[in-house]
Amino acid sequence: MNSAKSWLVFWVGVLAYIAAVMQRSTLGVAGVSAVERFDAGASALSALAVLQLVVYAAMQVPVGVLIDRLGPRVLITAGLSLLVAGQVVLAFSPSISVAVMGRILVGAGDAAIFVSVMRLVSSWFSGPIVPQLSQWMGNLGQAGQILSAIPFAWLLHALGWTPAFLAAASFVALTLVLGLAVIRDRPAESTESGRAESFREALQSLKTSFSRPGTQLGFWSHYVTQSSGTVFSLLWGYPFMVYGLGLSEPMAASMLLVIVASGVLIGPLLGLLSARYPYRRSNLVLGIVIAIGCAWTALLLWPGTPPFWLLIVLLVVLGAGGPGSLIGFDFARTFNPARVLGSANGVVNVGGFLASFVMMFLIGLILDSQSATGASPGELYRLESFRLGFLVQYLVIGFGVVMLILARRRTRRRIVEEEGIQVGPLWVAALEAIRRRRG
Repeated sequence: MNSAKSWLVFWVGVLAYIAAVMQRSTLGVAGVSAVERFDAGASALSALAVLQLVVYAAMQVPVGVLIDRLGPRVLITAGLSLLVAGQVVLAFSPSISVAVMGRILVGAGDAAIFVSVMRLVSSWFSGPIVPQLSQWMGNLGQAGQILSAIPFAWLLHALGWTPAFLAAASFVALTLVLGLAVIRDRPAESTESGRAESFREALQSLKTSFSRPGTQLGFWSHYVTQSSGTVFSLLWGYPFMVYGLGLSEPMAASMLLVIVASGVLIGPLLGLLSARYPYRRSNLVLGIVIAIGCAWTALLLWPGTPPFWLLIVLLVVLGAGGPGSLIGFDFARTFNPARVLGSANGVVNVGGFLASFVMMFLIGLILDSQSATGASPGELYRLESFRLGFLVQYLVIGFGVVMLILARRRTRRRIVEEEGIQVGPLWVAALEAIRRRRG
C-alpha cells in the first residue's frame, strides 16, 4: 500500500471533504443575509443551523454501519449527491421553512463524507503515517471554510443569494464526478477482512464497538475539542465579530480563516505527537481544552470591547480544537478492528456535533431573550448579549471533560485487564501494557 494510487484516492477524498465543509459553513457566512432574506430572529437562525447539525449527528452511527456494510465509495457518492440537492433547494428558498428542508439535505450529505474518507485512509495506508494523514485530511478539509469565507462570501454580496448557493452546489457536482472516477474502497491486493455480510452483523459490530471504553474515550475527546470552534465558525462567530466587536463584514469573514490557518499549522504537530506518544493522547486533548477555556475567559471578562489581539488569540486556540478532535478517531482506530472502523468513527464523530448543536441552540435562545421581538441585527447581536450566551460553553464542555476523564480511566483499566498485569498505579500498569502490546 502507500502507492501512487493510494495518494490519488487520498487527495480526491480530501477534495470531497473540502466540498462538504464548504457547504456546511456557507450558512455561517450568510447568517446576516439569512436574517434579512427570511426576516428571522436569532432563535430561528440558530434552529436552522442546529437542525443541520442534529441531522449530521443523528446520521453518524447509521452512516458508520452503512460504511461497514456497503463501503465508503457508496457513501461518499450518496453524500455528495445530497449536498448538491440541499444547496440547490436553499438557493431558491423563499421562506425559512423551505430553507430548513435544504439544510436537512446538506446535513445528511455532509454526514456521509468525513467518516467515509477516514475509512479510506485506514484502508489505503498503513503504519505510523495513518494518524498523520488523518490530521492532514482534517486540516486540509478546512479549506472549505476558506472557500465559504472568501469566494462564496464575495459571490453572496456581489450577485446575491441564489447565484452564490448555486455556485456552491456546482463545486460539489464537479467533485462528485471526480469521486466516481477515482475512489475505490480498498486496493485490489488488500488483505483487509471483508465488509459485514449483513446489516445484522454490522449492527452487532456497532454494539461491540460502542461498548469499548476506547471508543467512548474517542467520543468524549471529540466532544470537548471540536465543539467551541464549530459553534464559532458555523454560526455565531460571524455576527459576534460584526455586531458585537464592530468589525466590517469582509474583515469578520477573513478572521474565520485564522481558525483554519491555526489548524493547518498545529495539526501536523499533533499528528506527530499522537504517533510518537500514543499513551499521552488524552493529555494533548485536555491541554487544548484548557487553552480554549482560558482564551474564552479572558475575552468574556475583558472590560468593554476586547482588543483585536485577544480575538486573534481566541481564534488560534479554537483552530487547535479541530485537529485536536481528530485524536478521537485515533483512539477509535487503536481500540477497534479495521472491519468495524466505520461504526467506531461514526460514534466518535457524534461527540463534537452533539455538543455544538446544543450550544448553538442555547446561545440563540439567550440572544433572543436579551432583545425585543423583531429587533434589528444590531440590537439582537449586542456584545453584552453574546457575553452571556457564550457562557453555556463552560457547562456543556465542562460536562464532557468529566466524562472524558472517566472514560480514560475505564480504557486504562481495560488495557490492564486484557494484558493480565498489575504494576503499581493504574496509569503505570496501562502504559506498561501498551509497551508490551507494541512489542
